[in-house]
Amino acid sequence: MHEEVNQLLSNPYLGALAFFSVAVVTVVVFLTLFEIVTKYNDWEEIKRGNVSVAMATGGKIFGICNVFRFAILNNDSLIRSLMWAGFGFILLMAAYFIFEFLTPYFKIDDEIKRDNRAVGLLSMMISVSLSYVIGACVT
Repeated sequence: MHEEVNQLLSNPYLGALAFFSVAVVTVVVFLTLFEIVTKYNDWEEIKRGNVSVAMATGGKIFGICNVFRFAILNNDSLIRSLMWAGFGFILLMAAYFIFEFLTPYFKIDDEIKRDNRAVGLLSMMISVSLSYVIGACVT
């Protein structure tokens, strides 16, 4: 069975489709996990026009996808790429908690929910920036 799967994935079109499909499903799963740890409902806030939540969520999406990019480029199998991307996601999640911990003057989630765009932008930039560092680590 393993040999047949490898043979199918050796086709560049099927391989790309497999990596893409797994990445999309995993992004949804990882975003759901991020949704669980935030104090607001991302999609309800975005629906209401909360730009800060949209920026923070967009940064998370970019960060997750960027970590996947590095994991796919630097690993030879779908399973290995998924393992490294999962590890990268754990690091990205840890960065989220560290960001919250290192700002004792205000609560990040509360400010983002209030549509504090400066905090939303900073949150987005932290996710994007650290995804490059994490990506370099998962190579």
